[in-house]
Amino acid sequence: MAYAQNLIAALFISFTSFSQSILVISPEILDLFSLNHVFAHRKIPNDNAMYCESWRFTVETNDIGFWTLIPQKCTSFVQDYMTSGRYSSDSSAVADQSLAFANTVNVSNDGMDAWIFDIDETLLSNLPYYINHGFGSEIFDEVAFDKWVNEAEAPAIPASLKLYKELHQRGFKIFLLTGRSEFQRNDTEKNMVYAGYSNWERLILRGPSDKGKPATQYKSEKRKELEDEGYRIHGSSGDQWSDLVGFAVAQRSFKLPNPMYYIA
Repeated sequence: MAYAQNLIAALFISFTSFSQSILVISPEILDLFSLNHVFAHRKIPNDNAMYCESWRFTVETNDIGFWTLIPQKCTSFVQDYMTSGRYSSDSSAVADQSLAFANTVNVSNDGMDAWIFDIDETLLSNLPYYINHGFGSEIFDEVAFDKWVNEAEAPAIPASLKLYKELHQRGFKIFLLTGRSEFQRNDTEKNMVYAGYSNWERLILRGPSDKGKPATQYKSEKRKELEDEGYRIHGSSGDQWSDLVGFAVAQRSFKLPNPMYYIA
């Protein structure tokens, strides 16, 4: 309201200060429209904020394609997005849409109605790890990340945990399809329980024959195996497009936000 009042006042002053039919834009009006004003609460340099917002948009829509690191000038932007409540809000919006779709499914009594979840940045948040590793601005350190996985202390994404429980109550069989490796099974199960998850139908991890496969191929093959077993895959949730696309895709796929890293 204060912003609108200031804008009206500045416009009025500009019009009444000149007899000519020429609109003169005063410094006050320029300041009201400046990125300094719009993004002041984010504490991000105004010449980076718009660029980083658009960069994140192209990441989430997959228009940017393959990428390895977030732009260095967007580190503060990504940090702000992940920690200021915007990420949580976006995740909740995705979960709400997922549940709205799930409510349209007539779940049968044969136990073959399935929903697939990825794990990292879908059910579990690795934000405690990425806080100490540049929010995606540093080259991925597999050894350090595996050590973090071994600690089995990643918290649940609250909106995803709520969705997970709602789907289970509605009778969906829940499958966890992750890019983690088989040797991480015990730690992954331990972390899932620690974060509040339970009653999944199956945890699917990369085995020896899956090593080196692109995520899209690996996850498509695993979904096809479930279909061959007779499961009807109604929904699929993941933070990467490679969790969702390919073949044997779900009836509906739901992309969670993740501007920190990309998996092909």
